[in-house]
Amino acid sequence: MSHRGLQTVEIPVSGMMCGNCVRALERKLSTSPGLSPARVDLAGGPAAVVFDAGRTRLPDLLQAIAQLGYTVPQ
Repeated sequence: MSHRGLQTVEIPVSGMMCGNCVRALERKLSTSPGLSPARVDLAGGPAAVVFDAGRTRLPDLLQAIAQLGYTVPQ
């Protein structure tokens, strides 16, 4: 979805085991430039992210996920 430069994506995330994992990932993603607070679902694994495509890119978000040790299935 795109609206005024904002894009919404759901990124599947593997490797989360508990609520601390969810909070760590939400914090990490939410500190990226141009992001609204991220929402992560432990049960299903997707991270719902709304971001300004002019300030950050999807590969940057994927890198932030990898930096925490989680993976995004292909």
